[in-house]
Amino acid sequence: MKKASSKQTRRSFLKNTTTLTAAGAAASSIPSSLSLARSANAGGSETIRIGLIGCGGRGTSAAKQAMNTQGNVELVAMGDAFENRLSQSLEGIKDRHGEKVKVNGDNTFVGFDAFKRVIDSNLDMVLLTTPPGFRPLHFETAIDAGKHVFMEKPVAVDAPGIRRVLKSSEIAKDKNLAVAVGLQRRHEEAYRETIKELQEGLIGDLVCSRVYWNGSGVWQFNRKPEQTELEYQMRNWYYFNWVCGDHIVEQHIHNLDVINWLLDAFPVKAQGQGGRLVRTGKDTGQIYDHHMVEFTYENGHKMISQCRHMPDTSSNVSEHVHGSKGYSNISRGRIFSPTGEKIFQTKGGRGGHQQEHHNLFADIRNGIIPNEGEYGAKSTMTAILGRLATYTGRELKWDDAINSNVSLCNVDELKDMNSKPPLVPNDKGEYWVPKPGRDTKKVIDF
Repeated sequence: MKKASSKQTRRSFLKNTTTLTAAGAAASSIPSSLSLARSANAGGSETIRIGLIGCGGRGTSAAKQAMNTQGNVELVAMGDAFENRLSQSLEGIKDRHGEKVKVNGDNTFVGFDAFKRVIDSNLDMVLLTTPPGFRPLHFETAIDAGKHVFMEKPVAVDAPGIRRVLKSSEIAKDKNLAVAVGLQRRHEEAYRETIKELQEGLIGDLVCSRVYWNGSGVWQFNRKPEQTELEYQMRNWYYFNWVCGDHIVEQHIHNLDVINWLLDAFPVKAQGQGGRLVRTGKDTGQIYDHHMVEFTYENGHKMISQCRHMPDTSSNVSEHVHGSKGYSNISRGRIFSPTGEKIFQTKGGRGGHQQEHHNLFADIRNGIIPNEGEYGAKSTMTAILGRLATYTGRELKWDDAINSNVSLCNVDELKDMNSKPPLVPNDKGEYWVPKPGRDTKKVIDF
């Protein structure tokens, strides 16, 4: 939460945007004569021109949400590795924001260089919503080109990627460029109200916490005969660590980030276990189907983390904290006394996916330049630390993990779908899966 803005602290940023609602009340704080806080916007035009890199479901929604904000926002360029994803996305965005979509055949780009061509277009901000393995490269390129950035979580899949994002985030501060990260709980009033009460001591010292993302799993696409190995993996990106990071990173990061936010800190070590009990087929790549991790913070606080992808099991997506004077279901916005009496219930709104865009665009129009890159990177690293602990079966320190040089893929070198991916199946069609106690040096070096 430190250094969240070049002009104000994270706390004051949240205070200033408290009155904004997901219904679009951002307009109340925006003057009628607008100018962006960046000289690249010639003439102080109030139109913010955006480009979309990564045209899947999340990217399509992010573009719609950006154009839902107060003031004129135009989509002027789109890029994706796959033409069908781009065309489907474009059609969906046009259905919602027809006249704001200034995209045609001249500014839609397909292929591994599509991100460069979008960034090189005449625009002010890029939305980075590809699978996370590509995020460090795309973020670095966007910041070098002087663009504001909204990027989805997680922001990397390995420690070298995290270090790359942290470096680019610092450059963004020097260039006065906005950096927003899609950890939308931090923008939901319900969460903000609850976190505020807990940070102000309503349940005393915060002793331990529990976080969960347990569900049945995600989509999977069958291999087609005409696909190269790289295309197959990219179509099924969730199942390959070099592009996804495993579900503890891609999904569970939301819950881990809530506790980092609450404590205004990041864990110093982790130990845990995980594996593949039901995710055992050749069509499920290499990621685990369950992780259970104990994270320890410098003050001794323990966070117990559990995430699971198993069909026909109980679902639970939530965050909880226990203190010396009570406990809280943070995700439900409820706080209880030690005897179970409810002593706080949030009245705040939800809708964080939309609210984060309201806040971002309102800030930029008011000359406030938020930078969420540091906590976005470190909460991503928290999830990566958990994955490294389950993959190795070792207790790992934060400093060792973040300084590891094990890179899952040099995505800079991927040129087209005929490129060789960093992971290929053996002669039985099986992918390498880390085995705790046996593959430590392939997972982390320290």
